[in-house]
Amino acid sequence: MPARAFISGVSGLTLTSEERDFIRAERPWGFILFKRNIDNPAQTTALIEELRQSVDALEAPVLIDQEGGRVQRLGPPHWPVYPAGAVFGTLYDRNPELGRKAAWLSARLIGADLIDLGVTVDCLPLADIPVAGADAVIGARAYGTEPGKVAVIARAVTDGLEHGGLLPVLKHIPGHGRATADTHFKLPVVDTSRAELERTDFAAFRPLADLPMAMTAHVVFSALDSAQPATTSATIVEQVIRGHIGFQGLLMSDDVSMNALAGSIGDRSKAILAAGCDMVLHCNGNLDEMRAVARAAPELSGKALRRAEAALASRKTPQPFDRAAARLELDELIDRAGPKA
Repeated sequence: MPARAFISGVSGLTLTSEERDFIRAERPWGFILFKRNIDNPAQTTALIEELRQSVDALEAPVLIDQEGGRVQRLGPPHWPVYPAGAVFGTLYDRNPELGRKAAWLSARLIGADLIDLGVTVDCLPLADIPVAGADAVIGARAYGTEPGKVAVIARAVTDGLEHGGLLPVLKHIPGHGRATADTHFKLPVVDTSRAELERTDFAAFRPLADLPMAMTAHVVFSALDSAQPATTSATIVEQVIRGHIGFQGLLMSDDVSMNALAGSIGDRSKAILAAGCDMVLHCNGNLDEMRAVARAAPELSGKALRRAEAALASRKTPQPFDRAAARLELDELIDRAGPKA
């Protein structure tokens, strides 16, 4: 039975009977984990196994946001702390090779942590470029403010994840760095000209257009579509994400439950799919909302199915890796980044 075009969160450390029944009946394509779902390695592994058993799909993708810095779903005491993206940018400014190396090592180590648990997708890298006056929701998560530099570091992160057997998700396409509000709470409107967006924000994503998956930005770009954020704008999906940037992989929304989007959860989900996204992402574990998403999400077919299959097929076998030596090298590089990081 085909999977449906949505990715689902769940509410806690184990599945409730209602969640199990829902997952079996509605068959989300994948799952996403948050801190509320994670206590220790054995529990997390057991939850992931149960999720996959519930859809009878051992290869069902399990996603997580494990960036480093303030966005880490895994952390002490069971997992190490990783640097924020800005650290790699600081190192890159001093020595580009060291910046790329640190980004690769951090992603490779994160990949080792995740693959041990059964997580197969990390929502990284970011190619967002923050500007002065923007909301701090991106902030130090970003690798820098120059498109070429950001793309190079993002590629190093991608390579590190893929070396560890993880699939990357490029975010937040076509750019979240200019947003003047946190999209968890409010819809930001960016009034920058199309020419300037193409020169800066969009330019960071173009060298990464070959990545297998990407996540949209809940941001209005008034020069392109004054009414709809990128996530629900057919104009932006077709002309910018698929067109100017050239991304042809699996396109998922950012979290459909964020308050940047208007209307009911079902209406939002329909708008996301109508705009040209392949997949609706729902994160908060609210079962009533999950049901509304499932009602709006069709079975995967056509281009969306082919993109989903191609994304999963692109996942590489983890390569040999000395975790202890890599952690030591990363820590030494972080020390070189100094107080500016």
